[in-house]
Amino acid sequence: MSSTGKYYITTPIYYPSDRLHIGHAYTSTIADSLARWHRFRGDDVLFLTGSDEHGQKIERVAASVDMEPKEYVDKIVGTFKDLWEKYDISYDDFVRTTEERHYRVVQEVFRRIHAKGDIYKGEYEGWYCTPCEAFWVENKLQDGNCPDCGRPVELIKEESYFFRLSKYAQPLLQHIEEHPEFIQPESRRNEMVNFIKSGLEDLCVSRTTFDWGIPVPFDDEHVIYVWFDAVINYLTGASFLRDEAAFQHYWPADLHLVGKEIMRFHTIIWPIMLMALDIPLPKTIFGHGWLLMDHEKMSKSKGNVIDPVALADEFGVDAIRYFLMREVSFGQDGNFSRRALIERINADLANDLGNLLHRTVAMIHRYRDGVIPQPGAATDLETDLQQLAAATAGDVDSHIESLELNAALSAIWKLIGRANKYVDEAEPWVLHRTGQTERLDTVLYNLAETLRIIVLLIKSFLPKTGVKMWAQLGIDQDLEVCSFEDTAWGGLEPGTK
Repeated sequence: MSSTGKYYITTPIYYPSDRLHIGHAYTSTIADSLARWHRFRGDDVLFLTGSDEHGQKIERVAASVDMEPKEYVDKIVGTFKDLWEKYDISYDDFVRTTEERHYRVVQEVFRRIHAKGDIYKGEYEGWYCTPCEAFWVENKLQDGNCPDCGRPVELIKEESYFFRLSKYAQPLLQHIEEHPEFIQPESRRNEMVNFIKSGLEDLCVSRTTFDWGIPVPFDDEHVIYVWFDAVINYLTGASFLRDEAAFQHYWPADLHLVGKEIMRFHTIIWPIMLMALDIPLPKTIFGHGWLLMDHEKMSKSKGNVIDPVALADEFGVDAIRYFLMREVSFGQDGNFSRRALIERINADLANDLGNLLHRTVAMIHRYRDGVIPQPGAATDLETDLQQLAAATAGDVDSHIESLELNAALSAIWKLIGRANKYVDEAEPWVLHRTGQTERLDTVLYNLAETLRIIVLLIKSFLPKTGVKMWAQLGIDQDLEVCSFEDTAWGGLEPGTK
């Protein structure tokens, strides 16, 4: 992976109409692992998340429980932050769309696009889905319902401002064609290209029938459409209008990570907004699949939503993080089941990794009083293990570059499997019994050094496990300051207790 010196990654900003479920934790866990890996690689990382707090849906939900919208969202945003702390999500900034810094940016963006003539006043009459906060023309409805969520839509008629999406359809198609990495995976790119080619309608970007939102800067009767406001958080988080040098450094975003159901907003509306502002487009927008519960989409109405807090309390955060990244092919829908989770924990974490660590540490204690010995000459067995360890670091890096997280973990587990096999082939207990001291020293050192490299490779994915294993190996160096270069063979000092 070539380090550009900076890496700006974002999650979608989550909607505080309810508590988050395991699907939200999935997106943030992946973003966190990528951010941690890039820090490990030496990049200056900006990892952004946040909450999307405006719109009619929030106003209605708050009213239904006799609360002001701000009071209502404050409480729920608190639960978001608690969840990210529990899941070790190492974000650098959290943008709330109700913050003053965000208001300023949204109003200035609206003002600039309006001044350019790309926002104009008109009257909107059409179909609106409040749960999705999305406008639809008649021919896009399915059986008269929202094509995204299948729920009923309302016919609304009001004075509105419109954004000239149609004007930018061709330049956007050209950009997508010239930058195949812009929309990932390919299946989503094809969907979005077809959507653009089927004809873009100008987008209604203001509402007058409710007031929970950011006012249009030159027309108090109107509030800015919630999706227009929401995607601008990526500029707010990169210090747009606040710190020009920081903005120039971090922008464009390297990766917007989003669920596939909000791809349209991120790959059509958002890039066109940036084009209208003459701001460079993000490098990649990746639409991942859904986490299904026993092959069904999770929803409150189905009663199959999984609480990520209860799950982490039961199995441990790293076990959940591991399962989410290893089990699901990133970009496709993945299935969540307790049985699959328990099988993964037992096979991969307890039997493979746990077993390797405990066998190695126990033998070093039993045969060498807990001190890492000085290795002797390597045989073919050691050379084979060392070559795989060296190759694994590079493999993990290239899988991360291609956003193949399950393949990255699979590569690490191949090394864990090889090290377990090495124990069985080298038979250290026989070496101890037959007094082959130097050979035993070599085997114990090679096992401990392989474990050291494994810790460096897994710490971005399983932060708690990495810290615990590092402590068991007794290495003085601070794990947090270790970098990719430290994965080179031979970094473990003999004599380490």
